[in-house]
Amino acid sequence: MKPGGGDGPHVFVDDLECPELRDEDLHHLTRSLRLRPGDTFTASDGAGSWRICRMGSVPEGEVEPVGEVVFVEAAQPPLTIGFALIKGGRPELVVQKLTELGVDAIVPFTAEHSVVRWEADRATRHTERLRRVAREAAMQSRQVRLPEIGEPTDFATLATYPGAIRADITGNAPSLDHPTVLIGPEGGWSETERHQLGAIRINSSVLRSETAAITTAALLTALRDGVIKHC
Repeated sequence: MKPGGGDGPHVFVDDLECPELRDEDLHHLTRSLRLRPGDTFTASDGAGSWRICRMGSVPEGEVEPVGEVVFVEAAQPPLTIGFALIKGGRPELVVQKLTELGVDAIVPFTAEHSVVRWEADRATRHTERLRRVAREAAMQSRQVRLPEIGEPTDFATLATYPGAIRADITGNAPSLDHPTVLIGPEGGWSETERHQLGAIRINSSVLRSETAAITTAALLTALRDGVIKHC
């Protein structure tokens, strides 16, 4: 869901009653977007609430709340996309686009045929990076809820999520009856994974992992928003 207040700048703060800008957000608003004292922007707590604020003294980053706090109900059902770890900067691309589309939870995982695996401190570092990417994407797309970026897990754990299903070219049409969709690795699903979960088909072509994740998110959010109807 997007807040009101037009298409102006949007940031996240910890407390909407006494909003304080992070240093990087202050820099973005005043240096990149060139906001000046008296200019307005919207701020959200990342949990569904937002309000209009006014920029105060720029060097100190003072913020003055000028609008009432507005709460936006969460869209139902909550949507979760699990994606098997992939190489390079593609996980960042997946998280960025899924956040823009309004997915509620994004969870990287390791499948049996996964080539990429994050271990120990590397997993922590990558997860923090994905959370920063999600925050930036939520600001750009004016979301009022930050998606949950889960710690890397495995297929068996995600398979226990309510309504979990795999994306596979052999599956049926997507449905909100299955709000958790797992996207497989470059090497495809193992026979064990195929037997463990059913499948939905999101396209008649064999897609790259990141394309499959983004396409799945677009279809599910469009179904949830009533943009498209399930036949």
